[in-house]
Amino acid sequence: MSKDALIFAEREREKQLQQLVELVSIPSISTLPEHKSDIEKAAQWLVTHLQTIGLQNAKAYPTEKHPVVYAEWLGALGQPTVLIYGHYDVQPVDPLELWKSHPFKPEVRENYLYARGSSDDKGQTFAHIKAVEAYLKTAKRLPINVKFLIEGEEEIGSPSLTNFFSSHKELLKADVALISDSHILSPTQPSIVYGLRGMTYIEMEVTGPDHDLHSGSYGGAVPNPLNALAAIVAKLHNEDGSVAITGFYDRVRKPSPEEQAELARLPFNEKEFCKEAGIPAPWGEKGFSIVERLGARPTLDVNGIWGGFIGAGAKTVIPSKASAKVSMRLVPDQDPHEIAKLFQQYVEKIAPKTVSVKVRAIHFAEPAIVDRKIPYMKAATQAYKESFGAEPLFTREGGSIPVVTLLKKQLGLDSILMGFGLSDDRLHSPNERFYLPNFYKGIQTSIHFMSLLKK
Repeated sequence: MSKDALIFAEREREKQLQQLVELVSIPSISTLPEHKSDIEKAAQWLVTHLQTIGLQNAKAYPTEKHPVVYAEWLGALGQPTVLIYGHYDVQPVDPLELWKSHPFKPEVRENYLYARGSSDDKGQTFAHIKAVEAYLKTAKRLPINVKFLIEGEEEIGSPSLTNFFSSHKELLKADVALISDSHILSPTQPSIVYGLRGMTYIEMEVTGPDHDLHSGSYGGAVPNPLNALAAIVAKLHNEDGSVAITGFYDRVRKPSPEEQAELARLPFNEKEFCKEAGIPAPWGEKGFSIVERLGARPTLDVNGIWGGFIGAGAKTVIPSKASAKVSMRLVPDQDPHEIAKLFQQYVEKIAPKTVSVKVRAIHFAEPAIVDRKIPYMKAATQAYKESFGAEPLFTREGGSIPVVTLLKKQLGLDSILMGFGLSDDRLHSPNERFYLPNFYKGIQTSIHFMSLLKK
């Protein structure tokens, strides 16, 4: 059964690529209102494609923001059901001038498909769609039951998923979730993510005078909120790279000795890491390896800072307000809401008394850990081995995938994070790309995974 599907998938590679190019050409940017019609176009494209390959009950469910695409094949009596999750929305493309080719006019260069969404997450999700198609076009059936859930709000924090899960629990009932929205270590070394960091995302606003002032007439006698904000930001970290917020580390769960040994096994080249990141030397919390800093330790980063005059030329002004956005990546057992409170308390304590500070939480994501010993994880391990010819290593991911915790809390599902991207895919950056050999191996891995789950 799987042999015929594998042969079909290999034979159809040119067509698979053409279809993926068509999908990533749609500028489905979820955060920008002007792309609402593109979001709907991408959702309908998926519905039509899922119907075409033989899935049933394909539908775009409306939500308060963007549609959720669903489809199913439930003809394998007595076999497990896998809920395959992905997202069709993408990040904005700015700055456009840094792209070597247009982000929504895909180009293939040296075995990479360059386009926004090629790796995050249209390409990775599409690998599973093509795996399902390979079975349905050859055996006319799947070895297991499959449900697809592809949302259009992942890049804005999945605000509609909580309510959608609550009101569609029977529709989404399954035995395990499968997610491909992460990367492997290299084209020859697959890996499985078993840990994800959570996040607290904050915006803070510092106010000095109630209106902008002439810096010559008032400078030296009134508080400057930009100066105050810079002073606050400078105190968010200690000299050793640790986060200075009181209580920030109180609930951090340390990796077990087994986990530490597993992390120590991961191949890591500091020189290559610095080259990839475009930095002269690494930075971070002392006492921990870079691998630990990237996935097993919490962090704090300023993502944006603004205020006053930033145009060409000069304008001598003391601004009324200055603002910054801050993200904090969290590990088990840190609580995102508690961290937001600790951040606010700390900032209010260290802020100069001559200014006022407002802190607003924008969104939260809880950290997650998946049991590496569940049967579905063993099947994923073997599936990677069959396709890549190497045993996958287990890693902890520095990013956040909020749906993993949501799937566990609301639907009781463990998630298998079966990524096919690479660390240098430039996610969220200009020149995002997807390594096409990984796309094709992803299809193979998905075919093997479904076959291995059959009882």
